[in-house]
Amino acid sequence: MRPADIEALVVPGRPALRGELLITAVQRPDLESDSGHSALHRVDLGGGEGPWTHGPHDAAPSISPDGRWVAFLRAGEGTGADGSPQVHVMPTGGGEARRLTSLPLGADAPVWAPDSRRLAFTARLPEAGRYGTADADGKTPEPPAEAPRRITRFDYRIDDIGFLRDRVKRLFVLDTDIDTAAAELEPVSPAGYDVDHPVWTPDGERVVVVVPQDWDRVETDYRDLVSFPAAGGEPELLVQCHGAADLPVFGPDGTLFFYGVSYEDGHFEANNIGLYAAVPGHDGPVKARRLTDIETVDLEIGAGPAIPLGDEVLVVARDRGAAELRAVPVTADAAPLVSLRVLHGGHLAVRGFAADGDTVVAVVATPETSGDVVVLTAAGGPRVLTDYSKTLRDKGLCAVEELNTTAPDGYPVHGWLVLPEGEGPHPVLRVVHGGPFAPQDWAVFDEAQVYASAGYAVVLGNPRGSAGYGQSHGRAITHAFGTVDVDDVLALLDKALERPDLDPSRVGIMGGSYGGFMTSWVASHHPERFKAAWSERAVNAWDSMVGSSDIGYTFVDSYIGSDPEVQRDRSPLTYAADISIPFAVVHSEHDWRCPLEQAQRMFVALRKAGADAEFLLFPGEGHELTRSGRPRHRVQRFEAVLEWWSRHLG
Repeated sequence: MRPADIEALVVPGRPALRGELLITAVQRPDLESDSGHSALHRVDLGGGEGPWTHGPHDAAPSISPDGRWVAFLRAGEGTGADGSPQVHVMPTGGGEARRLTSLPLGADAPVWAPDSRRLAFTARLPEAGRYGTADADGKTPEPPAEAPRRITRFDYRIDDIGFLRDRVKRLFVLDTDIDTAAAELEPVSPAGYDVDHPVWTPDGERVVVVVPQDWDRVETDYRDLVSFPAAGGEPELLVQCHGAADLPVFGPDGTLFFYGVSYEDGHFEANNIGLYAAVPGHDGPVKARRLTDIETVDLEIGAGPAIPLGDEVLVVARDRGAAELRAVPVTADAAPLVSLRVLHGGHLAVRGFAADGDTVVAVVATPETSGDVVVLTAAGGPRVLTDYSKTLRDKGLCAVEELNTTAPDGYPVHGWLVLPEGEGPHPVLRVVHGGPFAPQDWAVFDEAQVYASAGYAVVLGNPRGSAGYGQSHGRAITHAFGTVDVDDVLALLDKALERPDLDPSRVGIMGGSYGGFMTSWVASHHPERFKAAWSERAVNAWDSMVGSSDIGYTFVDSYIGSDPEVQRDRSPLTYAADISIPFAVVHSEHDWRCPLEQAQRMFVALRKAGADAEFLLFPGEGHELTRSGRPRHRVQRFEAVLEWWSRHLG
């Protein structure tokens, strides 16, 4: 795989299924337009598929309960409302799509009511005079000319979205039979707090949403479930949580299932996501029970809402780099992972799923594919319906081998080796993932494939602090960054270097975000192990991270602590003078997760100490450059990475 081959990374989104109708949004980077291209595709349950719309920016399909309509999001090529995702509907039998909204910042995914006529969705509404809207005088100021923002809270902005308090996310309900102008479309929820992830009650009278606890009066990580009358009116608190709720869904008997994390033990970091159930009543908020074990079960929220199916609830659970489709009994009480029935598992990652009757479909990635649609039926095993990664495989994918070893303290360490072609000995890259509470998984990883195709053996893994190996595994580095996680990173590298076809004299280390922290830390504490380092969007100084990062005011206290001396001791910046190997500082100009000053301070400290340091800065990008940045920037970054390692590893 070469840098420009990212165009072959075709990824289907979470599928929509009703009867024989199966639709998914198929996405890929497009270098010509320098943006992502996405169109809806219809997949035949017997095999095969084809475009259902032509994009270029169509997403989030939802089929009406009666099977007659598909609602979806479509964005145009313009600016403002025309260039933002708007709700459209289209007959399932074909025909022209009809646009239903014209909101200045676009809309989120639509959800059908049981009557197959109304839709609920959320959307951010800007204050007058911001984000291309007219002010009180009827003028539309350019962004630099907008009025100043008055900020009174910590949670005023978020990476890849921007400022929050001047564009609150509101709940909307619209009737698809009525042509409603944008000016007439009134939100159901008030402007005082965000709402998210709407779902209709079975009777179609109310919409349940996620709301910050206590109506967001102060900064909080807690999230409750609240219902609004669909026709407008006062909200009702349904479920008050001892943590955060997400993605609610109703079962056939009216039970409300949702994902959640618990903060009852005082930890706000590395919390396994569990499945909860509650039966809403009429006498105030009810308590929910956790169906899954808090230590062994960690659910993948990115795969979409849980799906009640008979006497089970379908979920995606993380397990040692896999993301498996499993079933939780509705009567379960803290069920451990080993007790959850596996519908589709092994060396794979389920990215999304849907069900209708006895038919279950899933989008599944593997080491040979970035995602394909698979059908699971009661009559037999999984059948792969699509082959979206054929072009990618034709361009060449390198072999992936599993690695298992132990750290110096005897702790098991798990990872992978991506091998280039040829006999070697190959130079080696130790690539560390971000998070830290996230997993490297069993799926095509474009970065590893590009580096391996260029001749580098790539070592990947999930050191302590990662997700998918138990909650205690994730919390092993709480107030201990740069300790046992370093041991695990190096132990996996040592295991790979036992091979005769790898060259221990030509080894580099690289990573982004937490992986960037690890790169900076290891380069200063173990410089003898590596020839050079590439540290990207890194945390280098915890003291300034507290006040400059969008999540710094909570993240640093949770993972590092509030003591300034401890923060300095755990900061790679403190040890910049000890870095004696060539060092690349790489960052994005609009990164609000690990702000630009983290890179600037590190670069200056390195240069003042006489280090061989370079600074690569990407304009207009945020923290997610490598995953969802402009396609041309992604290619340019790959080219810069390969040039760096060619210089320092050969």
